[in-house]
Amino acid sequence: MSGVMFTKALAFAALVVPSLAAPPSYGGSSITPKPQNGHWVDTWTTMPQLTEYANLPPPPFNQSGLVFPNSTIRQTLHMSIGASQIRVRISNAFGAVELPITKATIAYPLAGSGYNKTGSPLIDTTSLQTLTFSGNNSIVIPNGALAVSDPLNFPIAPQSIISITIYLASGQATNYVSSHPGSRTSSWISFGDATSARNLTDPSTVASFHWFFLSAIEAWFPPQTGAFAIVGDSITDGRGSYNNANGRWPDLVLARMQQYGPTKNIAVVNQAAGGNRVLYDGNGPNALGRIDRDVLAQSGVKYAMVFEGVNDIGTAPSDTYNQTITGDRLIQAFEQMITRVHTAGIPFFGATITPFGCYNSSVQSYSTPEREVTRLRVNDWIRNSGAFDAVLDFDKSLRDPKNATQLNPAYDSGDCLHPNPVGYQHLANEFPLGVFAKFRDGVSSFN
Repeated sequence: MSGVMFTKALAFAALVVPSLAAPPSYGGSSITPKPQNGHWVDTWTTMPQLTEYANLPPPPFNQSGLVFPNSTIRQTLHMSIGASQIRVRISNAFGAVELPITKATIAYPLAGSGYNKTGSPLIDTTSLQTLTFSGNNSIVIPNGALAVSDPLNFPIAPQSIISITIYLASGQATNYVSSHPGSRTSSWISFGDATSARNLTDPSTVASFHWFFLSAIEAWFPPQTGAFAIVGDSITDGRGSYNNANGRWPDLVLARMQQYGPTKNIAVVNQAAGGNRVLYDGNGPNALGRIDRDVLAQSGVKYAMVFEGVNDIGTAPSDTYNQTITGDRLIQAFEQMITRVHTAGIPFFGATITPFGCYNSSVQSYSTPEREVTRLRVNDWIRNSGAFDAVLDFDKSLRDPKNATQLNPAYDSGDCLHPNPVGYQHLANEFPLGVFAKFRDGVSSFN
């Protein structure tokens, strides 16, 4: 088992107790909250980011100054923990103009010939419900904003799959849109309004490994239920795992947590993006800049962690001078993250940076001796500074016992950086589930 070190004194006071008053009605929603004294908790998230040109939808759904005209987008999402009442969050955080949602529906997906429920274009129409926003079927979301649907009775089981279908009659009049290109899950795009259709059968229908506009599913839970938010890069986003398999290491940790009584009421929410860096924007905003949005502003977060740094080290110049500066700034940025997260009384865990040494620099350009020195120095600080509330030694879990600068060949996807499915499962198996019990009452917000 990988090591876990508890390095901060636990808070003596519990986190803020949710109000016992029932929430107000939401426009057209008149459902009764169950339980009365519950609170909203994310049971699924993805990290919205500005869509790069290469990841925009394919033509004709992508035109000059316009995306998704008269288009339906059907997307499947993997829930973490179960609930009976949920609501949907739609993001226009990076849209250059307003996002007009004409209609949106929710249903259970169906498996079909060649389809799992994950990534399926098929839905069970007997489960279909229309989403409303303050009682309306449509909503126009301003640029930079998000919208939350009215609550609805829609039971979800732990680790189940749901399907959200969105229709944009006029599209979004920009090529700067919010999405998550590393979904590793098939989404389906078609012309026309197919929000109530069992299948998308129009000849225009195409599949895309991409989530558009959706950012969270929130569920109504008792006060003791909370979420575990994970800030990461492509390793946490699941690069190297199978498509439509929910095989990212956070998914696999969730599966273990659902088999272990003390962690069954903890949702796991993935806030990672491929290419993400701590210090500079890359694919998505830098991690230090998005801590407030992707951790503190999320619903019901009680635990958080960061597993990043490899892209900062790997994209910085390889000379000793620049690598020394990069290491210094990474450590300072982690300290700033800890301060921000602790302000909310949330324990913050840190993971060591996994190896990226390679036999061939054309396979892995990050691999240089100078960058390895920085990785070791930052990892030494993560392990021994006492700054993080707990340390998850992912480096130890995945490195080659015969060459600690490289991934264990059994866990390497082939690029000397990302684990393969066996490696992701090993990382999940090594994750110490007992870490949550140590911090059930939060931490001091003093530092």
